[in-house]
Amino acid sequence: MSSVLVATSDVSAAGRPIRVMVVDDAIVARSLMTRWIEAEPDMLIAASARNGREAVEQIERGDPDVVVLDIEMPELDGLSALPLLLKKKRNLVVIMASSLTRRGAEITLRALARGAADYVPKPETSNDGTTSAMFRRELIEKIRNLGNRRRLPRRQDSPGLAPTQEPSSRGRDSLAMRDGQKFGAESTAVHLRPFAKTAPRALLIGASTGGPQALTAMIEKLPAAIDRAPVLITQHMPPTFTTVLAEHLTRAGGRGAHEAEHGETVLAGGIYVAPGGRHMRVVRGRDGVKIALGDDPPINYCRPAVDPLFSSAATVWGPAALAVVLTGMGTDGTHGASDIVAAGGSVIAQDEVTSVVWGMPRSVAQAGLCSAVLALDQIAPKIIRLFSGARSDPARL
Repeated sequence: MSSVLVATSDVSAAGRPIRVMVVDDAIVARSLMTRWIEAEPDMLIAASARNGREAVEQIERGDPDVVVLDIEMPELDGLSALPLLLKKKRNLVVIMASSLTRRGAEITLRALARGAADYVPKPETSNDGTTSAMFRRELIEKIRNLGNRRRLPRRQDSPGLAPTQEPSSRGRDSLAMRDGQKFGAESTAVHLRPFAKTAPRALLIGASTGGPQALTAMIEKLPAAIDRAPVLITQHMPPTFTTVLAEHLTRAGGRGAHEAEHGETVLAGGIYVAPGGRHMRVVRGRDGVKIALGDDPPINYCRPAVDPLFSSAATVWGPAALAVVLTGMGTDGTHGASDIVAAGGSVIAQDEVTSVVWGMPRSVAQAGLCSAVLALDQIAPKIIRLFSGARSDPARL
């Protein structure tokens, strides 16, 4: 195996609490989120606002690292306020708070395309979901991961190398292996495996935070590969959002993307998106590979989760399975990627520099499961070459 060296991440490197602004016209929702954030020892409320206009007026005075921005508000809504906030403060993290409706999903995906870092789906009722542990956990987790990630300096890495972190405020050196030279200290070695000798026959993609933007950018460059094989995608998203995501991917790739249906046949040229709220697996039947949707419990706090798709694909396609792990928090996909590698298949991870959050791809990379760790714009060309039968050194295009 070839190897590169990666600096270990330290989300506490910034050394001060994450400053958060909450923007929501509903006083109950605004108060709840404010209370939850203030209860975290590494966060504080920098400001709160009832609408986008107030948020824009307060942004410089409050100086937040993260803004939780409601979509539907009077005077100035979230989508209209978003570019004004980003213009006022460079590197501001904006998390959209969206309703679980089709309109909410469509606006959220537009906001992500315009610079929002992520979103949290707002529960439908204040009696149930707003106070739920799941909503609170997701909100706090995203503020913490995105806020710390954005405040840490990030170096511009060399194409094709596993990424490294800039020196922290405590003066530690970053570490990389570049042209055979070793830099810095306190690293984790990432060992790259050879790609499978078998040409892939299916492309499996897992993504979470930052995934919709990454998927759109990648799919629009993949028509040649899509025509050769099915593409199956698990993106951490709730119902309705995955419907709209599939429509966006159809426009991006010029190929029909749709939410997968239980029992349908998996065919080359198809893009199958795991429906929100259901795990997606593949099974081999007498007349081909079929989609199997499940309502079993969340895995890694997610449903759909990436692991079930990857693990089932390893069983169905073996060494002909090619998995890609894109930007996202957590470790979902690592277990499934291990199954793919054990079956002889290959795994590619997105690099740190181009990831919104380098959690899921970092996990598979540091587990020694990847044949390449690449910048987002390098992944599609690599996939096309692999589907055409080309093989190369694992660390190179």
